[in-house]
Amino acid sequence: MIFIKNFPVAFLKEEKCLVLSELHLGIEHEFFQSGIVIPSQAKKFAKIINKLIKKTKAEKLIIVGDVKHKIPGISLRERYEIPKFFSLLNDIDIIIVKGNHDAGLEKILHEIKIFGSKGFRINKFGFFHGHAWPDKRLMSCEYLFASHLHPCVEIGKVKFNIQRVWIKTKVNVEKIKRKYRIKDKKPNLIILPAFNNLVGCLAINKKFDKISGVLKNFIDKKNSQFFLIDGTYLGNLFL
Repeated sequence: MIFIKNFPVAFLKEEKCLVLSELHLGIEHEFFQSGIVIPSQAKKFAKIINKLIKKTKAEKLIIVGDVKHKIPGISLRERYEIPKFFSLLNDIDIIIVKGNHDAGLEKILHEIKIFGSKGFRINKFGFFHGHAWPDKRLMSCEYLFASHLHPCVEIGKVKFNIQRVWIKTKVNVEKIKRKYRIKDKKPNLIILPAFNNLVGCLAINKKFDKISGVLKNFIDKKNSQFFLIDGTYLGNLFL
């Protein structure tokens, strides 16, 4: 497994697979309603992903939730823009795990494999968005990938520097064993940074207690590592 330097994208070499999350296509309309004009990011994102497909020779692309932005429902812009976005991607198998923003995604994407919030697995890798409890079968994976949190770190005391981060941690078995009745096995958990930098983020090193949803239960704060998008290792910022 490789975190691709300077991109919020992982590459699973043995599966020839790119993994990313939080595209939030259509968020520009929300900014427009607030008086901020931002051009569509779809073509830009497709260009970046195609570049990484060519670089890694990936055969699969897994999106771990929140392809679209509007909730509830689907906007007219999303109905047009999201299918167009996927048509711009190079020839690659695409799998989507539905996030909390993805209700109704099946109505506009008819030829793409879409899994629900319980997630799915490929061999030793499991994928779920993180807003809902994943399937128990994922607990036997060696690596789990989740998103939902838009993790970043807040650095500094006077002038704050906010940076998106990867979080590599262990599953906190003590907190989830009642749900899954698992004992000793501790899968590795990778929490992906948001691909779309416009969605904002949670300074997880300062506001861990404000995390909502089930994913908070999975994080073992004592066995966590933080990495910036450029690959810089920050250590365990929970300690």
